[in-house]
Amino acid sequence: MATNEGGFQPPTISETHLPEIFPWMAEWGTGFGKNMLMVILSVIVISWFFMWAIRKQSLVPSRTQFAAEAGYGFVRHTLGRDILGEKHFRKWIPLLFAVFFFVLVNNIFGAIPGLQLPTFSHAGPAYALAAIIWITWIVLGFRTHGPKFMKLMTVPSGVPKWLLPLLVVLEFLSNFIIRPLTHSLRLMAVMLAGHIIVMLAGSGVEFLVAQQGGLDGYGLGALILVGSIPLYFLELIMMVLQAFVFALLTAIYIQGSIEADAH
Repeated sequence: MATNEGGFQPPTISETHLPEIFPWMAEWGTGFGKNMLMVILSVIVISWFFMWAIRKQSLVPSRTQFAAEAGYGFVRHTLGRDILGEKHFRKWIPLLFAVFFFVLVNNIFGAIPGLQLPTFSHAGPAYALAAIIWITWIVLGFRTHGPKFMKLMTVPSGVPKWLLPLLVVLEFLSNFIIRPLTHSLRLMAVMLAGHIIVMLAGSGVEFLVAQQGGLDGYGLGALILVGSIPLYFLELIMMVLQAFVFALLTAIYIQGSIEADAH
């Protein structure tokens, strides 16, 4: 965008929030927009892919079946058994599987031309998913340990009694307030930053080529375009990495809730 003075106006965070498709009561956060549409699309894509992959199961798998089994095996062994242990991991595989692939597909949307919007670059979906994990962690803790779970999460052992008033407050804030916030904001911040970089590169190239013109404009625009290619692949790596980190922390929180009395 060019300002009235003819200078370059970089995109802002507000421009990442597209207009609502159905704006009814949008001021209350209930409008239906592209972000919500892609959440629904991600569920359809994930369901379709794995149902298609297992439609004709074979001892010699097709490429689609192999990819689906590899994805399931990764979640089962790396995020499930290695973190939760042989005794507890099996019943948590569905949750870890759903979390990993849901976050992964919604992140990958940001690398697809036309869609070009990571769902979790907005705070709302990230808060909602982190809240589900946080509630699961708390309910599991109380079901496993009873009221003692609150003490296990807030009262560290082996410290002087005069330090307990301070440490109990810090442990409560860390485990019950800061944990869900960091779980969501880490994902949202990385996806938002990558999305803004893509927007900045695209708008910069458009300004230099379409509005500045000339040898300098075309040359610098081409240079920015070429330089944005490795940034695109770096963002793609971060999309996959953030899905792994979010699911890994989910597994760690569940493991900590199950074995809270072991620490």
